[in-house]
Amino acid sequence: MKTALRTIAILAIVAMFCATIGFIVLLKRPVKAAGDQYVQWSDPENPSDQLVTGPYRVDPDWPKFPGPKGWTFGSTQAVFVQNPDRIFVGMRGELPDITHLKPGVADLETDEGMPVHMAVPGPLFARDASVGEWISPGEATDKYKGVADKDFKWEHVITVYDSQGNVKEAWTQWDSLFGRPDPRVLSQGRVHKILISPYDPEKRVWAIDDGHHVIRIFSNDGKKLLQTIGTYDTTTERNAIKTGLTGLPSLTRKTGPSDKTFGRQTDIAWLPDGTFFVSDGYEETRVVKFDKNGNFLKAWGELGDCQGTPVHCNEKRPGYFNTVHGIVIDNQRRIYVDDRANRRVQIFDENGKFLNQWYLGDGPTLVYHFFMSADQHLWMSDGYGNFKFYKYDLNGKMLYSWGSTFNGPGGLYGVHQFSVDQNGNLYTAEVHHGRPQKFVPRKNAPQELLVGQPVRSAWQN
Repeated sequence: MKTALRTIAILAIVAMFCATIGFIVLLKRPVKAAGDQYVQWSDPENPSDQLVTGPYRVDPDWPKFPGPKGWTFGSTQAVFVQNPDRIFVGMRGELPDITHLKPGVADLETDEGMPVHMAVPGPLFARDASVGEWISPGEATDKYKGVADKDFKWEHVITVYDSQGNVKEAWTQWDSLFGRPDPRVLSQGRVHKILISPYDPEKRVWAIDDGHHVIRIFSNDGKKLLQTIGTYDTTTERNAIKTGLTGLPSLTRKTGPSDKTFGRQTDIAWLPDGTFFVSDGYEETRVVKFDKNGNFLKAWGELGDCQGTPVHCNEKRPGYFNTVHGIVIDNQRRIYVDDRANRRVQIFDENGKFLNQWYLGDGPTLVYHFFMSADQHLWMSDGYGNFKFYKYDLNGKMLYSWGSTFNGPGGLYGVHQFSVDQNGNLYTAEVHHGRPQKFVPRKNAPQELLVGQPVRSAWQN
């Protein structure tokens, strides 16, 4: 009898121990609904935390501004991580620092002639670094009024940082290559995104200059310009007639053959053999395929019908685009294209055959960047609308989202590109706020909630 009681007692203790362990594990993992969709997760260190920065904590001191006192980051469009101590950031020059701007009143007027007095700076963002007549240059426009060295400095277009935010390399020798902006010149240079092919052992750095319609390839150390793809300040013939962004002719008037020119290209994705695909683009409405040496192979895509605003169209036909803003490839060689203005993902095989599409809903979402993780999930950043990160499976099901916009470290306002280092740190480039940020995983965050590692087949460091 005593032996039986002792056995029951031991079993009860073991059961209590297992239950305790199970409860702790549950705290550390997200609650899941049917179909493996992540619903919520609470940080065990503070279960009341509203997690406005999701499964991350922001590093408020990353990075250090590379320019002179009184100036700050301009519109920041590009960020790419080679390793934790080599982070590339591309921005459209520098802007006056308005951190301690003296308050004032702006005298404005409505279309009907009614005077309006508004306090400046505003309650949320004192300025949008990307859109306007006096901010970061680089938009193709005939309305820009900024004056160099007064309203902006065209410096530090590409900078390389370490994990502590220190400047490792300032590629200022290439600032003028991207074009010192001149309001009288409508084709303005800029670094739209920075990338390194996961299959390139030389780790060449690709800088997309959509303003000048070219892609430049640099040696990894930045000392040599190795190749330029596209034709400088020259666009396609059909893009000069009507663009997919505005429905009006491109401001770039000079045209060339469609196999030698772009229409403000936006992103690049590679196959293992070096074949690459370009999303083309802000103005053109196609995907362009090249061989590993940059020779044109083929292109597909037509101008979509945009009855609404240029930002939100409603084209549903396969292979028609409005603002082709991102592109990635999965391990089955399927190509995912961000048809941004139509709020959908279009999927093709490597020869342009349409396979499927996902409609992202009727909300204000505008997806700025696609990221295919090595574990085969498609991550997106919403740059203007919901200001969130999204995780999708490759059947088009949204699994998880996080993010909010506010005027402080950790807020998201126009994440135009993001990248992940080998330690899981997430780096973002905000085109509207004008800043790069570093997000460090929370200690207890489940791995499936963190943006996954990218493919790095030919290099790790």
